[in-house]
Amino acid sequence: MKFFGSKFKCEKCNSKFSKYEELINHARHDHHHTIVKCSECGKEFIHEADRLHHARKEHEEKMEKRIHKSEHKHENKTPSPQDEIDKHTRNFSDNF
Repeated sequence: MKFFGSKFKCEKCNSKFSKYEELINHARHDHHHTIVKCSECGKEFIHEADRLHHARKEHEEKMEKRIHKSEHKHENKTPSPQDEIDKHTRNFSDNF
């Protein structure tokens, strides 16, 4: 059977689906594949890499609001030059 507009393909049996949710259900029921869920919104994925990509893309705003506990230790005094370097280093390393 040929599906028009099929854009999701099963890696194990090459079945094609028009919706990602159909591929998820197929993988879960036909191949007993473990499905990973986004802890933020509950969306399901076949691969952990897909879930991570989704979380970075869709929930980035929440990640940007994340505050490192160590950034609050000098709230009542002027930050030292080393504090500024540490802050930029943490921000730079979070982008990888």
